[in-house]
Amino acid sequence: MPTLDGGGVGYGPPAPTRPSPRRPDERIAQVIAQALGDARTVLNVGAGTGSYETEAHTFTAVEPSLAMRARRPAQLVTAIDAVAEDLPFADGQFDAAMALFSVQDWSDVDAGLHEMRRVTRGPVTVLTCDPARVRDFWLYEYAPDVLETEARRYPPLQRLAAALGGTTTVQPVPVPLDCTDSFNEAYYGRPELLLDPAARQPCSAWSFLDDRARQDFDISLRHALGSGAWDEAFGHLRGRPAYDGSLVLLRALP
Repeated sequence: MPTLDGGGVGYGPPAPTRPSPRRPDERIAQVIAQALGDARTVLNVGAGTGSYETEAHTFTAVEPSLAMRARRPAQLVTAIDAVAEDLPFADGQFDAAMALFSVQDWSDVDAGLHEMRRVTRGPVTVLTCDPARVRDFWLYEYAPDVLETEARRYPPLQRLAAALGGTTTVQPVPVPLDCTDSFNEAYYGRPELLLDPAARQPCSAWSFLDDRARQDFDISLRHALGSGAWDEAFGHLRGRPAYDGSLVLLRALP
């Protein structure tokens, strides 16, 4: 699975320089909004290009990558050049905080979550993947190195909950069949779309593969689709309205 927006200088592979095809999905946005509740001021850590920053909240964005900060739309707040592990804010400055697919890119996830908790009075929300379930996705049959990379990079949910402290709940987030966001599991029932390199680009795990490995994936999936092997094994997913995969939302209250 993916990096929705996180990544950048010091946080894994370089951010892509051309625009990605991804768009926030309104159903995932609703899950995030419900977790933030009636918070007025919200800190977005590893904010990237600002996906899921809505007008319903007053956002402060933190993003260490110059390339990602430069790609933020003009209508969004200018992101602050800082890292999760050293947030330049006072204790309890924000009503809520969120980190959307960025914790896997931090140099010290425990320190980063401690910092988020320090500067936040209310809920801290983390959208991430459960590494114990990443390999359950059909993509593992065609690009195992991608999902092995993801499974290694995503911190265990128990570790995240312990670092957040307080009372933490874990909510599975179903991925809709027509998901507009662009991460691996978003294509669970539309495998042909993953043959487009632009669709894979937002997921940083693909950048760890060399050209030969990406070519092997392309050949194997095209063959499986052409022969009907993919549909024989996974075709039932084409009609499934939502996919319960590795995507989860942690919500921690002090």
